[in-house]
Amino acid sequence: MSLDTDVSALANDYRTFLLLEKSLSPNSVEAYIDDLNKLLNYLHDVGKMPQEATLDDLQSMIAELHEIGISPRSQARIVSGIKSFYQFLSLEKHIQNNPTELLEAPKIGLKLPEFLTLREINDIIGSIDLSQPEGQRNRAILETLYSCGLRVSELINLRFSDLYFDEGFIKVEGKGRKQRLVPISSVAVKEINLYLSDRCHIEVKKGFEDVLFLNRRGKTLTRTMIFYIVRQHTELAGIHKLVSPHTFRHSFATHLLEGGANLRAIQQMLGHEKIATTEIYTHLDRDFLRSEILEHHPRNKKN
Repeated sequence: MSLDTDVSALANDYRTFLLLEKSLSPNSVEAYIDDLNKLLNYLHDVGKMPQEATLDDLQSMIAELHEIGISPRSQARIVSGIKSFYQFLSLEKHIQNNPTELLEAPKIGLKLPEFLTLREINDIIGSIDLSQPEGQRNRAILETLYSCGLRVSELINLRFSDLYFDEGFIKVEGKGRKQRLVPISSVAVKEINLYLSDRCHIEVKKGFEDVLFLNRRGKTLTRTMIFYIVRQHTELAGIHKLVSPHTFRHSFATHLLEGGANLRAIQQMLGHEKIATTEIYTHLDRDFLRSEILEHHPRNKKN
């Protein structure tokens, strides 16, 4: 029996459990199965069976849902569905320990996500072994995440044609395919240029020639790979926080605010579109944005 068959059998047994033992309506069953499919897709990407998943795996999945913009309310519902599935696995003796016992749903409110200090950012980036094949690439990736405050989807979709280093900007395509110009620090430019020397030795697959950050097979990196890189180097740096690519983005904004940057400028650099302030954002010019990040971001301050 294949792994896919094993997972399919588990899912079918779980569906029967919801219908017969939990006596849920067909619509409720489909909602739970939809949550289960999200979990199974994530675990497939990281190469694990549901019975092998740990609390860290599930927390990473929830962090990824947050990163792609899933609302806290929807995240809470998905967590509830995941807990239900693992309760089923426990009842049916498929697992001995339930990894969801300490899994918390996000609080529905305005609590800000955790952020890293500048020292922690430096420690994470400094943990990268530049003698390894992907070392300089990973350094450029983390520096770009932090220096530009990008979403993970924006990072993996960066292209050569989006780089305007002479002007000090990169072009980013955010949610809803909306484009914005984001100032880039000299440190990030330096790390990307060093990475380009390594990239020249990669056999780039057809159709990926314009993609900036590539995997070893010459194709676009996956979201899961970026999460793995962040987690790996957070652990190597000895930092005991739940860190995701979004943590770098939030740290970017937090450090700018702490440095005294204009809030509206930060919101535009992040690509946030709030109804009450969208019109104000469109009137902020590029020179103003660039002066704000050059003055207030730690990467641009001279020692």
